[in-house]
Amino acid sequence: MKKIMIAMGLSLSLLSLFGCHNKIFAQEQPFEAMQQSYKGVLPCADCGGIETSLFLQQDGTYILNEVYQVKPKGNQSYAQYGRWARTADKLVLTEANGEKRYFRPAGDNLEMLDMHGEQIHASSSHPMQHFQLKPAEQRMPQTPMPLSGMVHYQANNVVFTDCATGKVIPVATSSLLEKAYMDARHSPDQLIFVSMDGHFQLEPGGDEGKGHKLLVADSNIIADASKHCK
Repeated sequence: MKKIMIAMGLSLSLLSLFGCHNKIFAQEQPFEAMQQSYKGVLPCADCGGIETSLFLQQDGTYILNEVYQVKPKGNQSYAQYGRWARTADKLVLTEANGEKRYFRPAGDNLEMLDMHGEQIHASSSHPMQHFQLKPAEQRMPQTPMPLSGMVHYQANNVVFTDCATGKVIPVATSSLLEKAYMDARHSPDQLIFVSMDGHFQLEPGGDEGKGHKLLVADSNIIADASKHCK
């Protein structure tokens, strides 16, 4: 009975993503840590495989974490943040630099498509299931990723408005970020352009106890009062 309920839940999740009445929320919404997340090992031309985790959020943003299985150098991790949208039969991920990646539903799974949004032809060495991500409960990654946006103080808290998605995100306490902001600003509450490597984490609280997204500034923090989001 439990397996049947889980299968029904996964089916409803995919229907909510690709169904006719689905829509992308225009405003920041609280979200759950395990909400519509997928995982799998995708083929790689020059490594053992790419361990891929995809997190789709109700506010229309996504986090994609990829771990390249490279020997003997060891695994190499990369992450990206951007916007997701859908067509009638595809999921489109748009990275901050405008590059797009495509998937399509395959039962409960997501199937990776090529750079043009077309189906990848399977082979004996890479059957179709090797190109699929499966629903999975997992935590958001802590892999730093390049981010840029406008930073200012709001009610004594640092707030980050992401350039790529337009989302407004509270920032975890960071002495390095605060110093960079203070050194660059010319007046209180001034909006300052900041680029950094950072990641997101889920904090308890929010509406209905679902938690809220918090930005953690990791490194390479640069504040420039002369720049703005393009």
